[in-house]
Amino acid sequence: MQTPKYSVIIPVYNRPQEVAELLESLCLQTHKNFEVILVEDGSSIASQHVYETYASKLQIKYFFKQNSGPGPSRNFGFEKAAGEYFVLFDSDCVVPSHYFAAVEKFLVTQSVDAWGGPDRGREDFSLLQQAMGFTMASFWTTGGIRGGKKTNFQPRSFNMGIHRKVFEQTRGFSFDRFAEDIELSIRIRKLGFITALIPDAFVFHKRRNTLKQFFNQVSNFGKGRILVGRKHAGEVEVTHWFPAFFLLGLVALPFSVFINPVLFFVGAACYFIYLLMIAFDALVTTKSISVSLLTIPSAFVQLIGYGYGFLKELFHLK
Repeated sequence: MQTPKYSVIIPVYNRPQEVAELLESLCLQTHKNFEVILVEDGSSIASQHVYETYASKLQIKYFFKQNSGPGPSRNFGFEKAAGEYFVLFDSDCVVPSHYFAAVEKFLVTQSVDAWGGPDRGREDFSLLQQAMGFTMASFWTTGGIRGGKKTNFQPRSFNMGIHRKVFEQTRGFSFDRFAEDIELSIRIRKLGFITALIPDAFVFHKRRNTLKQFFNQVSNFGKGRILVGRKHAGEVEVTHWFPAFFLLGLVALPFSVFINPVLFFVGAACYFIYLLMIAFDALVTTKSISVSLLTIPSAFVQLIGYGYGFLKELFHLK
């Protein structure tokens, strides 16, 4: 059996249907020199039957371990990997057929130690999932791809590749969850490794199914940023405070009417115009009226959720 160049590590927790879709997309890759390591993180709804379905279609290994969170589960996968590069996907991603071909093309011309790629919605995702995908990547919110800068890029674990030597020096993830990928990316940068964004190496990312689930997810992102800031000084910047200010302003808005009714209406208008601006940008980008309208509640939930998690962890609130 050929030694794989890439080892794909997929941690999974109670999501067999999502894993099946991800594995199916990996079967369609035009570049085939990779293995898949599926790490079941103590799930009560296991994915072993999915593994058995794809065992004859992919070079794949399956491991079941006690629940410890995505960070340690990825580290577990790293230890089992045979490839020169380790590639991470979240279980709710679907990978376009050209993904590894795009990475190969990039690595031929540029020597990098780690990379990341964008995430996108897809037309067969629900309208809400498409809207959440847009707001997560939007310049006007918390910016999914973080401005899209192609150098000194901080890869995220939903779509991330690292050379084996990066793992050997960093020992992988040090957080079990909550911004574990951001923390690893910071250590990668501090060690002097070269990172980059590969724009063509994108994935389709489903996000969550409901706004409540989305709120919980982005709240954890906000919490994670504070945890990162405690470990790495200077890693909480002004832009990371924006969702917190958005939330605090929203809470203060009803009380402003007692100070000056004009202040209330000006503040409400600013919030309305801001959300409308996001929706207009979504309309131009997606060409879908339905998706653009859903970006309004999506962006609203994203910002208040992130701000809530950020402030809650900042002040150690229960």
